[in-house]
Amino acid sequence: MRPSRILLVGFMGSGKSRVGADLASRLDWRFADADDVVEREVGITIAEIFSTLGEPRFRALEDGATRTLLMEDRVVIASGGGWSAVPGRLRDLSADTATVWLRVSAEEALRRAENQPRSRPLLRVSDALSAARELLQVRAPLYAEAHHEVDTEGFSVEDVSTRVLELLGLYESTTGTE
Repeated sequence: MRPSRILLVGFMGSGKSRVGADLASRLDWRFADADDVVEREVGITIAEIFSTLGEPRFRALEDGATRTLLMEDRVVIASGGGWSAVPGRLRDLSADTATVWLRVSAEEALRRAENQPRSRPLLRVSDALSAARELLQVRAPLYAEAHHEVDTEGFSVEDVSTRVLELLGLYESTTGTE
């Protein structure tokens, strides 16, 4: 069954936004980053939401934005790193939503996060690596509920996108051989 939408899940820095944009471009679909949607709706950055409104409010906004995006067709969605880390969220999605866990280690996630403009409120602690490891350990079993899993370490955005398309049986449609 060809998916109507693709939901990318995984830890911060796993490549959801970059891979999502590449996938959408290859499929001629729309790309949506749930974090960007929340920031646009509220008018402040996620870091500011955390500091002024609190994490519970951010999580509610993130859930609403993601659920709205999941009603669309022909969209690749980069979920927030914590959205799919709620028990049952991935199991409760419609059958025409393909879910892909983009795997990354805590060490690589931190390295990538240093090179990104978006601040990571959950890592504003004295020992960010330990915090990332602990958070990833808790979230990994929930990310693993995704239909597919793709390792992103040591691979380019294009390589990861190609692997996702292959897993979903969509690779031929993007190469003109269909």
